[in-house]
Amino acid sequence: MTVSNSANELVSLDVRRSNHSEWFTSSGALALIIFLSVAPWIVPAEFAATLMNFYILVIMATMWNLLAGYAGMVSIGQQAFVGLGAYATLYFALKGVNPFVTIPLAAVVCGLLAVPITYLLLRLRGGYFAIATWVVADTALLVIGTIALLGGGTGRSVPGLQNLTPTQTAHYSYLAAWAVALIVVAGTYFLLRSRLGLVLASIRDNEVAARSAGVNVRAARRTIFIVAAAGCGAAGAVLAISQPFIQPSSVFSLQWAAEMLFVSMIGGLGTIEGPIIGAIIFFALQQFLQQDGVWYLIIFGTLAVVIALWQPRGIWGTFRDRFHVDLLPVGYHVRRRSNIVEEVPVVEE
Repeated sequence: MTVSNSANELVSLDVRRSNHSEWFTSSGALALIIFLSVAPWIVPAEFAATLMNFYILVIMATMWNLLAGYAGMVSIGQQAFVGLGAYATLYFALKGVNPFVTIPLAAVVCGLLAVPITYLLLRLRGGYFAIATWVVADTALLVIGTIALLGGGTGRSVPGLQNLTPTQTAHYSYLAAWAVALIVVAGTYFLLRSRLGLVLASIRDNEVAARSAGVNVRAARRTIFIVAAAGCGAAGAVLAISQPFIQPSSVFSLQWAAEMLFVSMIGGLGTIEGPIIGAIIFFALQQFLQQDGVWYLIIFGTLAVVIALWQPRGIWGTFRDRFHVDLLPVGYHVRRRSNIVEEVPVVEE
């Protein structure tokens, strides 16, 4: 692209998605996808189980980051949809549906339930919105605990998995978690490269300016809230399959919201790679520090405070800003390629 400046100078600009070769990134991503798809057959069972829990956290954190990092909605009640997704899986399994088939059904149910909720929550801002999401989560917990069919407050096992061997259950559960994580991350990537992604960027940068330019901020936020609810519902469905006995206190636990927030914050809010990097750090620390008792939580808390104070962009956000590296670019980079000075004819008198 060529533009002209005020000094009659033609400036050639190079506009691209990334500063590095997208072919190289795509090749690396394809190799990683193939490896992780066959991981249950080539890595120890314990490591595959850890990877499955890692995928579930990545799904949750990616959805939370989409809410807070891109749409500006800080939620501490996304565990509501994790629990509802788990219980949707239980309900459909009780009706005879294969538990693995219930995963997309659970996502759809949570997305539909989120629609009326948005008409209440999107009237609130800031801390009021965050507290209201927590109220929604506690309300869902109390309601589910009164339904005898779903086991009430004591919980119930997910039927339909008894005919599988333990090895088959582990492999299929892993593949389900991996498939959902891949779809969620890829879907978020393409969503942010779409027109809606451009709208979210304008809202994040300056909501007042976005409104004055004609952006329907509430509609965009409603869409993102529904998408995040569906994603967390899918995570809850995978969680229900991976630990077949479901209890309200576990699937609706505030711990899920804390982990989503922690992972997104230390990895980098407003980036697709941030929740993945944060989840890697979270599981690495968990594996090395879980034997240290109370120090495990102290170190986690200290790390969160340090990142919040000195690196508010998160680890990946800071790295990206300094070295201009985007593994999953959603914006554009403009570089000045060359200058062509326009010749002005001289007329002799």
